[in-house]
This record gives sequence, C-alpha cells and structure tokens, in this order.
Amino acid sequence: MGAKDQTNGGLHGSVLDGLGVQITSGALPAGHVLRIEQLEHRFGVSRSVVREAIRVLESMGLVSSRRRVGVTVAPRVRWNLFDPRIIRWRLSGGDRDGQLRSLGELRRGVEPVAAALAARNATPEQCGQLTGAVMSMAVHGRSGDLESYLRADILFHRTLLEACGNEMLAALADVVAEVLAGRTHHHLMPAHPEPAAIRWHAEVAQAVQAGDAATAERFMRQIVEEATHAMLAAPPA
Repeated sequence: MGAKDQTNGGLHGSVLDGLGVQITSGALPAGHVLRIEQLEHRFGVSRSVVREAIRVLESMGLVSSRRRVGVTVAPRVRWNLFDPRIIRWRLSGGDRDGQLRSLGELRRGVEPVAAALAARNATPEQCGQLTGAVMSMAVHGRSGDLESYLRADILFHRTLLEACGNEMLAALADVVAEVLAGRTHHHLMPAHPEPAAIRWHAEVAQAVQAGDAATAERFMRQIVEEATHAMLAAPPA
C-alpha cells in the first residue's frame, strides 16, 4: 500500500468515526440529510473519501442514500446494532448506560448458555487456551497491566464462544470483545481487576474441562452479572 492509500485510509477512518459517533449519539438525528459538499468542507477531505465513509455507514444501516433525496440518517430500528463499531461509538456517547444495560442483558442470555455448551463440546486445545487465558488474567490483574489483562480476557471469552459448538453464538465473539474493550478504554475497570471475577473465570475453565455444564453456566452467569453491575455503578470518567 502506498503513502497516498494509507493517508486516504486514515482520512476515511476519521470521517467514519466522526459521523458514526454523531449519528449514534443522536447529534445527527434520524431524518437529518447529510450533504456531501458540506462534509468535504467540514472534514477537509476529498469527495471520494466522504463517499467511502458514507458507503460503510450505509452498509451498517446508519444512513440511506436515495436519488434526489441524498444521504439521510436512518432510525435506530434499521441499525446493525451488533456491529462492533456501532457498539464502540455508542459506548463513547451520552447513552452509555443504556447501551451497557442492553449489552449486559444480551450477555446474560448468551454466555452462560455458551459455557454450558462448551463443557460438552470444547476440544482439549480450547480447554488449554481457556486455562492459559485465566493464568494471564491473574498475572496481569495483580500487576495492574489493564491492556494485557484485556487481551487475555478477550481471548478467554472468544475461546469459550468458539468452543460452544454453535456458530451463531460464536459469531457474537466480536460483540463481547467490544464490550470488554469499552470497559477498559472508558475507565470502567478498577486499577486492579476484581480477584473474585478472575477466580470465577478459573472455575468456568475447570468446569469446561471437566464437562460440568451446570457449574460452567453458573460461574459464567456470575461473571456477566458482576461485570455489568460494576460498569453501571462506575462514576463518570
């Protein structure tokens, strides 16, 4: 990729993030018409960069394009709410608590079930990955290295969803990863992660390896409940 392509890629990402945050926060409400010329001037980019950003937003259901009407912000019912980028933008906006509640309810309905299924379907390699992820979480939790802790936490949850043997549940791995990343990057994590939560991850890993579906489901439910409660209770950054 040449320097010009890299520059355009960065500009495209900047326009995409800027418009995405404004749309998902309600600053650009449903029905608002976006003018290409105005966006060119506002972001200081070429028409092709703006059009590429609009194309991506349209694929996510955030806007619609019609001849003689232009680019119009779509109502929330048309958004692809499972797109990790939409989740990221909504977590950075004013309706963070509403998004966290929705995500917490989604996780409560998905991850405990996935844990129980993983206890029946996980491969030895996946069991090893779960155990390794927990060990990394324990090490980085004690040191307070939240970015390394986050990587281990994401690996744990992604592996668990993949190990459940249900491709529909596994497809939600990126959604869960975005929730975990949002908790860290929006300062909703304590300086040292809750030791009990790390123990519960270890209990899930052990239960999956032992084929104990009921125990895996119970401790995963505790993990999700603790995380959701802690995020909603955290003071504004």
